[in-house]
Amino acid sequence: MIRAFLGIDLPHAVRGACLVQQFLLPLPRKLDPETLHLTLVFLGTCPESALKAAHDGFETLREPGFPLSLQGLGLFGKRRPHTAWAGLAPSEPLRRLQAKVETIARRAGCPVDARKFAPHVSLGRFSPPGPADTARLERAVAMGAGFRTDPWEVTELTLWRSHLTGKGAQHEVLAHYPLVCTPPT
Repeated sequence: MIRAFLGIDLPHAVRGACLVQQFLLPLPRKLDPETLHLTLVFLGTCPESALKAAHDGFETLREPGFPLSLQGLGLFGKRRPHTAWAGLAPSEPLRRLQAKVETIARRAGCPVDARKFAPHVSLGRFSPPGPADTARLERAVAMGAGFRTDPWEVTELTLWRSHLTGKGAQHEVLAHYPLVCTPPT
C-alpha cells in the first residue's frame, strides 16, 4: 500500500513568495517550503496495482500547459482554523485538468477523497489555536488578502509518495508527466 498524490510543483519564485507569507502570518506551525505544492488529486493509500494503473493513465494525458498564479490567503476550519493556505487565481485549464486526473485515479481504483476540489497551496497545518491567537491569525490573513504572484507556466505534473512522520509528511517523487507545450505565438 502506498500513500500518494498527484500535483503541481511550484517554481522557485512562487515558493519564495509563499515563504514570505509564512513569515508574515503568525502560524503555529509552518510547512517546510520545499514541500509546498498544489495537490490535484489525493490518491489515498492505494494498492500498488491501483497506483500503477493510475500512473499508466497519467502517462496518457495530452493536456496543454497553461499559466497559473497564486491569489489570496485563507484558512480552513472556520471557527477552529487548522490550515492556512494561499489560493489560486481562477483557471479553467486547471479545473479541466483536475477533473481528468481525478477520473483517471478513480478508474484505476484509488480511494480518491469525495471532497470538492478547492485549489490551494497549504502554508501551515496546526491544532486549532486559542481565541486570541485565532483572532490574530484571522487579522493577518485578512491583511494578506491582496497576495498574488506573477503567473508561471505549468509544464508538468508530479506524482509523489507521502510518508507521514512526527514532523509532518515527507514527499518522494515517483514520476513526472509532461504537459504538451505550445510554442509561443
